[in-house]
Amino acid sequence: MTDPDFEARKARAAAWFRELRDSIVAAFEALEDRHTSGPASDIAPGRFEVTPTQRDGGAGGGGLMSVLRGGRVFEKVGVNVSTVHGTLGERAQRAMAARGVPGMESDPRFWASGISLVAHMRNPHCPAVHMNTRMFWTPHAWWFGGGADLNPALEYAEDTAHFHGQMQAACQGHGQDYYPRFKAWADEYFFVPHRGRARGVGGIFYDDLNTGDWEADFAFTRSVGAHFLPGFVPLVDRRRETPWTEEDRERQLVHRGLYAEYNLVYDRGTKFGLETGHDANAVLMSLPPIAKWP
Repeated sequence: MTDPDFEARKARAAAWFRELRDSIVAAFEALEDRHTSGPASDIAPGRFEVTPTQRDGGAGGGGLMSVLRGGRVFEKVGVNVSTVHGTLGERAQRAMAARGVPGMESDPRFWASGISLVAHMRNPHCPAVHMNTRMFWTPHAWWFGGGADLNPALEYAEDTAHFHGQMQAACQGHGQDYYPRFKAWADEYFFVPHRGRARGVGGIFYDDLNTGDWEADFAFTRSVGAHFLPGFVPLVDRRRETPWTEEDRERQLVHRGLYAEYNLVYDRGTKFGLETGHDANAVLMSLPPIAKWP
C-alpha cells in the first residue's frame, strides 16, 4: 500500500466509474426517446433527475444519484456513482476482518468508489436489471468487485442467453475460469433463502478480486462495465413494444416484492452503505416504485 502510484490509481478508477455512469444515462435517455409507438409511448420521454450525495456532510466524499421516474420505458431507474472515504465503524471493521482484510484493528481507514444501477421497467416483458462495479481500498489491502444480473418477471430464454453471452464476453481474456466461477457465484449470491429461489436468471458476481496485478483487475472491471449496455439495451428494444395484460403486470409487481426482500435482507451493498453513513436515499435507490406480495 506504499506504492506512490496508488493515489493515481484511485483517481483513474473513480474517473472510469463516472464515465460509465455518463454513458449509461445517455443510453437510457435515448431509449426513452426512441420509444414512439406501443404501450406508454404517449408519455413524455423520461429524464434523469440528478442529485449530489454526501457522506458525513461532504467531509467523507459523495457522488451523484441519478434517478429517472415514470418514463416511457423505465418506471424507475437509478444510476448512482460515488467516491467516499473515512473510518469504518466497529461493525464494518469486524465484517472486513472476517473476510480476511488485515489491519482493521490498527488502521480502519477506507476509500471506496463505484457505480450502482438498478432498473425497474414499465413493460412487464422487459427485464429488470442490476449492475455495479467498485474498487475498495484500505491501508493494508485493495480489491475490485461487482457484476450484473438479469431479473425478468416474464422470462424469455433467448434474452437470458443473450445477457449471459455478454457477461461471458466480459470475462474472456481476463481469466480462463472467470465466467464459470463468477456465474456460479452469482447463482449463489442472488439466491433468496427464505423463498427457496433465485431472484432472477443470474449473471456474474465477483468480490475481493485482487490478483496482485492492479492493472489486470481494473481492466476486467472495466470490461464488465463496458459489456453491460450491449447485454441489456437490445433486450429492452426487443420487448418494449410488446402489449401486456393485467396478469402480466401482477406477475411483475409480485416479482418486485421478491427483489425488495432480497435487497433489504441480504444485499452487501445496502448494508455497507447504511452502516458507513452514506446518503440513505441513494443506498435505497434500488427499491422498486411499486411492489406486491402474494
